[in-house]
Amino acid sequence: MSFIGELKRRNVIRVAILYFVSSWLLLQLTDVLQSILPVPEWTGSFVFMMLLIGLAPALIFSWVYEMTSEGLKREKDVDRTTSITPDTGKKINTVIAVLLVLAIGGMMADRLIPETKEPPAAAEDITSTQAVVDRASIAVLPFADMSEQGDQQFFTDGLSEELLNLLVRIDGLSVASRTSAFAYRGSTLNIPSIANELGVAHVLEGSVRKAGDRIRVTAQLIEAATDRHLWSDTFDRELTDIFAIQDEIGNAIVSALKDELGILEEVSVGVTAVTSNVDAYQLYLEARELFIRRVNLSESIRLFNEAIALDPGFAKAWEGLAAVEIVADEWIFDDGISHTPLALEAANKALELEPDLSMPYAVIGNYSRDFLGMLADAMRNFDIALQNDPMNTTALLWQGITFIYLAYFDDAIRVLERCLEIDPGYLNCTQFLSSAYLYTGMESRAVELFEQTLEHNFHSLTEIFIPYYVRSGQRNLALALADIKSELSAAPVIEYIRAIENPDAENSAGLERWRQWERETNSGLGLRHFPMILLAFGEFENAADSMFINFLVWHPDGREFRSTPHFKRFIFEGGVLAYWQEKGFPDFCRPVGDDDFECDDPY
Repeated sequence: MSFIGELKRRNVIRVAILYFVSSWLLLQLTDVLQSILPVPEWTGSFVFMMLLIGLAPALIFSWVYEMTSEGLKREKDVDRTTSITPDTGKKINTVIAVLLVLAIGGMMADRLIPETKEPPAAAEDITSTQAVVDRASIAVLPFADMSEQGDQQFFTDGLSEELLNLLVRIDGLSVASRTSAFAYRGSTLNIPSIANELGVAHVLEGSVRKAGDRIRVTAQLIEAATDRHLWSDTFDRELTDIFAIQDEIGNAIVSALKDELGILEEVSVGVTAVTSNVDAYQLYLEARELFIRRVNLSESIRLFNEAIALDPGFAKAWEGLAAVEIVADEWIFDDGISHTPLALEAANKALELEPDLSMPYAVIGNYSRDFLGMLADAMRNFDIALQNDPMNTTALLWQGITFIYLAYFDDAIRVLERCLEIDPGYLNCTQFLSSAYLYTGMESRAVELFEQTLEHNFHSLTEIFIPYYVRSGQRNLALALADIKSELSAAPVIEYIRAIENPDAENSAGLERWRQWERETNSGLGLRHFPMILLAFGEFENAADSMFINFLVWHPDGREFRSTPHFKRFIFEGGVLAYWQEKGFPDFCRPVGDDDFECDDPY
């Protein structure tokens, strides 16, 4: 007998048909149950894989074994004269026929019975979605760098940001923030999906190809709902025309939006050349990009200084230098330079060249707050910065930090939420907002906000949540965060965790391990950079002298510190009491006589 004939005799082919038909029915049943039961999305795929895996064993089993009147036996042990495989085959045929009838019936029912739909609800959802997206809204995605070497990303980012800044000036046009839009660099999402996530109706994208002294900029404006190009153009120019290119593209976009939407007034945008030196402008763009990303700030300072050397009248370069210098002492620990005086010098020079700038006033405000204890003067400068540029999120951040310092937590929350309205991707604003909520006793909201930043590996204020994770039983996470914040794996962070876990224990040995680490490290880091650690070990005098204590003084773990004379000295010398006396005390503090105060626990 042939092999095919033997397959038929042993009912292997019938078993295969039965397996396929029953598998199809089982998959249909799985699909139905998956739609009404709370099972994982991968359930259907899992069932399919199990059925696929089970096919071979089923066929092998039907080949090796045979059903007899005495039960299941190996085929080789069955006398063929008494074999009942023909009868078994007829039974299998009957089962296949029944299953096929069920399968065909199910298919016919699926086709003939109308599917229940809910068009009104769907239409309502679409309308609702469209209602929250302002038609006069746009996002500027980072332009792609098409240069041969692929080394001009900072230049293309600068061009994209300048176009964004042009569009921000137009009344009635809502523009997604730089941080939010630039987060989609290299994204595989299509334009409608990106626009939906950003909540805008239009998207501007493009590319830049720079070769020698020539530049080619391609830009296109897309209507997100239809994925339709409203406008596109290519600009081939000499590099010296970069500001004219920005002007042309900006006005072309405004014209396209006006013609398409009919809601913008007759407006035009004008680009003022911030420098006549193209090399200085390129250095400025590269330096600014490093500052924005808080990467290699020493290089950012060097590039700003090079730009200024090429054009000493370049006000925006002086402004950028002031911004990076004012934060440098918090980010650069081992260069032996006091950056704060350099920040003040650069800010004053920028204002001398261009008095209407915003950031220099914010820098001066930061300097007044942290180094002069002149809080009223700091607030005045933040106000001027925001008058000159209401969209200056860094000024809002620094003003919000100052409100936290002053224990005006409601004001801090208001200002920092405004920062995030303008730029939802500003992680520093998110972390300081989380601290304001923590200091008002809203711990769950604070942790929720803080953990939104961890996925971006952002650790500006990591230390204030380490005690929370210790006490909530997440010791390993607390250890990891402490290790990251100390920036040196050799730091004895376990001793810090133990001090939090056992505040009443004798922790002097653990503190000595930190002192030893402080003596041995040559990085410029020391305990003065970690006031939360000093608070945990009861080193209150040193904590009061730390340059980073101002926004941690109201931390829940600072209760004991706030009962010491060192806290009062900090409040006096930092100018906080003088500000309270002039502007009003926070709700949980009150004056005592003319020159003293007392505060309750704010929680």
